[in-house]
Amino acid sequence: MFKQLHAAGVRADSELPSEFDARYYRKRYPDLKNLAEPELEAHYFSFGIPDGRQGSQAADRSEFVKLAGRHVSVLEIGPFANPALRGANVSYFDVLSTEDLRKRAVAHGVNPADCPTIDYVSPNGDLSVVDRTFSAVFSSHVIEHQPDLVTHLQNVARLLEPDAYYFLAIPDKRFCFDHFIAESGIADVIDAHARELRRHDVRSVVEHLALTTHNDSLRHWKGDHGEPNYKKATDLFRSAVQIALYDPTYVDSHAWQFTPETFREIITMLFELKLSPFSISRLYATTFGSNEFYAVLRKRDVICEELRERLPADFDEKDYLIANPDVAAAAVNPTQHYLCFGRKEGRKLRS
Repeated sequence: MFKQLHAAGVRADSELPSEFDARYYRKRYPDLKNLAEPELEAHYFSFGIPDGRQGSQAADRSEFVKLAGRHVSVLEIGPFANPALRGANVSYFDVLSTEDLRKRAVAHGVNPADCPTIDYVSPNGDLSVVDRTFSAVFSSHVIEHQPDLVTHLQNVARLLEPDAYYFLAIPDKRFCFDHFIAESGIADVIDAHARELRRHDVRSVVEHLALTTHNDSLRHWKGDHGEPNYKKATDLFRSAVQIALYDPTYVDSHAWQFTPETFREIITMLFELKLSPFSISRLYATTFGSNEFYAVLRKRDVICEELRERLPADFDEKDYLIANPDVAAAAVNPTQHYLCFGRKEGRKLRS
């Protein structure tokens, strides 16, 4: 049984199950019972992960959920009719109200009574409507939908007490309908943040409508990936572009395609760039037959930096060139020069 955490200050990564537990691994897989612990670890990272073997108790969804549920106060994002967490310590955020969620449940053939009471509602997913902080935040298959991943992480961090955790269940693109879509990279994430995306762009909509395939994770594990949707209807590319450009209706698509390895790389890089205050505390790999992996991000005492430099309200290109004749003589773009060099050099905006 996991110990309950009573205050933000007592959290330590040592309280989280390790990503690989040799004794658990040996017990779970009798064919490995004669291996020593170093051999077990070598087997797991060389063969166990690719084969979908479970290297930690926390790699099981029910056990992972318990890790989040033990906290004094938890916010679950996007529970719909199947919240992972229940209890007096849990609050809920969703884009739909309780009443609207229940209507949606009926439309999808789900028992509306399973919908929890939603405490915080924002139709556009704006987490700023949440007026308190929590000792943990939990989301399941939510982060991959965020058009601007960086802003999502920064907003979640504002809801957490110092040194607290963000627990995530994340689809592994190799074993879900995203199989044929390329893995997301750090450049993609930075680009979306620089463009301040609030809706899915053409790329995401086209990928969702034309490049997705079946969602049977076991079939994917066995090598049966089907074929992307466009193979059945080649006009999907054109229609997807039209929908993305002209249809005001929100298209609920994945903006990001992760594997455990690429997710770790992206989160680590965002932290090093000071675009996110989260570091990876634990990452539990995808197990055979499943289409998701689990991550625990820890909020660190880091002040995030702005990616986009903002021009002063009174900046004028002509005045800047007059005040800085060397810039004018160099025939460079004054706005570009100020953002790249002038601000740091303390250049005058006018003479």
